[in-house]
Amino acid sequence: MNAPALRYLVAVNDEEQHALWPADTPLPAGWWPEGCSGTEDECMAHVDQVWPDIRPLSLRRRLAGKEDS
Repeated sequence: MNAPALRYLVAVNDEEQHALWPADTPLPAGWWPEGCSGTEDECMAHVDQVWPDIRPLSLRRRLAGKEDS
């Protein structure tokens, strides 16, 4: 008999970084559920779709400011 697949949720922080987290484990401080949950593959596919630029938000903002100058 196969063990049930682990369920994950996609978590996000203030820097808009994404992480997969076991659904039955409390998130650490500074992270909150993004809204997607499922298998590891389902969550990874979602992250690939919604997080194309993996640089932290503060870096993206800083670089965007330099590009505008």
